[in-house]
Amino acid sequence: MAIVKHVAEFFEQSFGRWRSQRSGHHLAFSHFEEVRSTIDIEPLTVADPAVVALCQRYAVCAEAITHPFRMRWQGESDWEENATFEGSTVLVPVPDPGDATRGKLLRDQGYAETVAAVGEYALGPDGTFVLFTDYERASAEERIWFATPNVRFRVSLIRTRDGAGVTTASFSSEIRALAK
Repeated sequence: MAIVKHVAEFFEQSFGRWRSQRSGHHLAFSHFEEVRSTIDIEPLTVADPAVVALCQRYAVCAEAITHPFRMRWQGESDWEENATFEGSTVLVPVPDPGDATRGKLLRDQGYAETVAAVGEYALGPDGTFVLFTDYERASAEERIWFATPNVRFRVSLIRTRDGAGVTTASFSSEIRALAK
């Protein structure tokens, strides 16, 4: 396993194009879903209008942030025949000034609900990036780690708002698309 030692290293290593295959269990529907997608993660500047707007929305000063980025995705799901999807979100990490392994992650669009959200992240000693985000009707827990610099894995749980039940569980393997 490629152990990431710093949050900055985690974000920098995440930049690029990834081919993703996700298996999801939707417990509420008793449904298993397979999703294949392309994910582009690109760094943004602190002065990018989308970054500035997100910082203003949450009253965070630009000096407090690190490695803002945009994530775009498009893919297909086997849930319905010919089902395709695409989307984009801006993410702004705000490290905890007292602990470089923890912080907040501002999003203009969340994972469990398509609304702006703020999550709490931590980077574990084994290099796993863990993100908890509370939404209006649910909460999400995501764990992302690198097996090598070009292979990463992601496990996600969507829980009921009170945390009593899991509605969705998924596992993704993501492989960097290397230039020819």
